[in-house]
Amino acid sequence: MGKNVIVIMNDTFRRDHLGRYGNPWIHTPYLDRFAEHAATFEQCYIASYPTVPNRWDIATGRYGFPYRGWQPLDAGDVTMAQMLAKQGVHTQMIWDTPMLGMNGYNYTRGFKGIEFVHGQKGDPWITDPRLPIRLPSQPHKVKNVASMEGYLRNHYGRQYEREFCVGRTLSTAMDWLETNYAHDSFFLYIDMWDPHEPFDCPWYDYQRYANPDYDGDQMQYPEYGRPTYMSPEELANAKALYAGQVTLVDRWMGQFLDLAERLGLFENTLILWTTDHGHLFGEHNLQGKPGAELGRLYEITTRIPLLVHHPEGLGAGERVQGIVQPTDILPSVLQFYGLTPPADVQGKSFWSLVSGDGTTLHEYAFSSRFPPTASDPTYMPTEGAVFDGWVGSDRIVEPSTVTDGRWAFICAPKGLPSELYDLQADPAQEHNVIDEQPEVAKRMYNAWIAFLQEHGATDARIRPFVDANVDVHTPTSGQMYAFRDDRGQWIAYSTEREARAAAHRSNAPGPVREVQEVTFGQVLDDNPKNLVRLNDQLYWAEDLA
Repeated sequence: MGKNVIVIMNDTFRRDHLGRYGNPWIHTPYLDRFAEHAATFEQCYIASYPTVPNRWDIATGRYGFPYRGWQPLDAGDVTMAQMLAKQGVHTQMIWDTPMLGMNGYNYTRGFKGIEFVHGQKGDPWITDPRLPIRLPSQPHKVKNVASMEGYLRNHYGRQYEREFCVGRTLSTAMDWLETNYAHDSFFLYIDMWDPHEPFDCPWYDYQRYANPDYDGDQMQYPEYGRPTYMSPEELANAKALYAGQVTLVDRWMGQFLDLAERLGLFENTLILWTTDHGHLFGEHNLQGKPGAELGRLYEITTRIPLLVHHPEGLGAGERVQGIVQPTDILPSVLQFYGLTPPADVQGKSFWSLVSGDGTTLHEYAFSSRFPPTASDPTYMPTEGAVFDGWVGSDRIVEPSTVTDGRWAFICAPKGLPSELYDLQADPAQEHNVIDEQPEVAKRMYNAWIAFLQEHGATDARIRPFVDANVDVHTPTSGQMYAFRDDRGQWIAYSTEREARAAAHRSNAPGPVREVQEVTFGQVLDDNPKNLVRLNDQLYWAEDLA
């Protein structure tokens, strides 16, 4: 009986929303049961961020963020699927994450069989303009109205749970498994965008977590940046919708894993389940995956779940200590097959950690989003922005995070404040101790610069962390266009067209709002925490002053 591998990706799945990782209130019985037979990695951290850069790290076993970002596979990139197919393994990819197979991105490279499942946001599937779709919330609270409308068209007329995206994709995967489990050896890669936005789940999953008295906007696709455009009740609604979607994902994962067990695959198959990053819901006064100056990568975003079932029981039910990153998946899979990774693979097999031999795999975890203009000053990250992979301006001002297990150092470009947290004493990262621990911060800063230098970063990528030359984008002159929201605060835009599109739509709830011409100074003086939308995210006025 040959060896098989199943790698399952659920995008945007917060580690702290899984019972196995200590969550007491979200219902995830199926993944928790799977964890009883799997190794639970306690210190798995993202590397390249977010979606597409993460997939590149996994596919190649290399760190992309020092020199590449949200972009297609390069012609010379050799993927894990190619390596396994060359050894006679049947390679199969089933996915609903649209961008992996669109616009020449070619993340299907090396797979002998592929099947794309329609329905996610960003999938140009149903285009009928006559469908009477209606936005779930007022337009100024929706991150991307056109994308949300596309999702609503894709799901218009939906009746059954199996028609939700995770149901479609795992049903497809179960059909494939039931008819293909007898391959001599197979590698099945399942990539799902759920529980990424829109936070969409059946009513019974939502009601498990919702306030029964709430009757306001449904915050399925909240804006990124500062969260105060939402009332506390609306933020609670977003959290309930997300929790419901986590429970939906868990239930369908249970069905898939039950089938794999019935087919006897637990006896000869390595099964790995993980995600690519978390998602902020108001923590640190941030929402979603903000970028630029607001793109600070805290533990909620960087520390991710990783559950690995080995057919011989290695690590079953155990909690594995030691830093691992997505780059380590490829060499670990190859070792399971008895294969040696190519010389250019930078990740390391995590099996030594599972066996508990005292090995330290990585002294540090490095987590970062590549700033597009670090390689090409004229490049605009349009495709990344469409799929929520890039917000904020194209300036190189976004911090990166270095973690060593105890300390988390958020390293900002020179001229912007860095942060340091003692994760043992302060796991919620509420007390910045950089002034009290300058030597720790210096050590981790030096490690960050050395890592960039050793992993192909250009001078343009490194320079902002060395030279204090920050280009602050402050709209202190010229006119803006703003309206008052339900909470009485200004929300300001650079153009009148943007403001009017956000103020009211006929297919959305909310009143017709008066758009006024204002200056940034007026917005700031009225309330420093009035909101300004720039580069696809919301700032407080004081952030830009």
